[in-house]
Amino acid sequence: MFTSLEGRSAIVTGGTKGIGKGIARVLAKAGANVLITGRNEQDAERTVVELVGLGSGRAASFMGDVSVRSSCEGMAQAAIDGFGGIDIVCANAGIFPAAHLAGMSESDIDLMLDTNVKGTIFTVQACLPALIASGRGRVILTSSITGPITGSPGWSHYGASKAAQLGFMRTAAIELAPHGITVNAVLPGNIATEGLADLGEEYRRSMEMSIPQRRLGEVEDIGYAALFFATDQASYVTGQALVVDGGQVLPESLAALDEM
Repeated sequence: MFTSLEGRSAIVTGGTKGIGKGIARVLAKAGANVLITGRNEQDAERTVVELVGLGSGRAASFMGDVSVRSSCEGMAQAAIDGFGGIDIVCANAGIFPAAHLAGMSESDIDLMLDTNVKGTIFTVQACLPALIASGRGRVILTSSITGPITGSPGWSHYGASKAAQLGFMRTAAIELAPHGITVNAVLPGNIATEGLADLGEEYRRSMEMSIPQRRLGEVEDIGYAALFFATDQASYVTGQALVVDGGQVLPESLAALDEM
């Protein structure tokens, strides 16, 4: 059994929907106080209502933009003021607008890297004093299989941002180890989020056929991976990337899937 997270405080950036919301739900059920961040106040309010009562902890929200350092500092202060400290930081906020390389603009690249890379670094920097004070700080990044392992047309800048997160993770894990802080990442594959329904049932079926388990993951699947990294039992695990993808990266060809 994992130790309870009761009494510990977590921040989940981008926690108002999708994978971030799944992480927030799992941490709340485990007893943590959870502060979610996002840009849509109505989504945030609805999510806080959902989180309240899932466990023994409290829930709150903060409206901000992770690509802005001062916004991340305000987020960290809100968690400290509301919960008394920060023990767990889930740097989950990210964007993934598509743009093929030939037509990709400088602003396309800047937006992606500002949010996904700078946003990750700013988030951790802002929370660092509180994580050090905790004595058992946990940093958990939401990366992706796209970039570190796989590629997909239209997402070269996204893949670069997700690979960059892992480069950051490895050195940050070394620097923060003397403070008892671990830094790890979850690499999701295809996960069923709110936006998937807009793409249609045919799109979903085609995605499922590329996965050996023949199904998409649920947002809670990523949440449970994050929960493991947040526990005392994972205190000797740092600088590691955990793939959660139903085996998607395993087949060497479509023929391997046909053989199933």
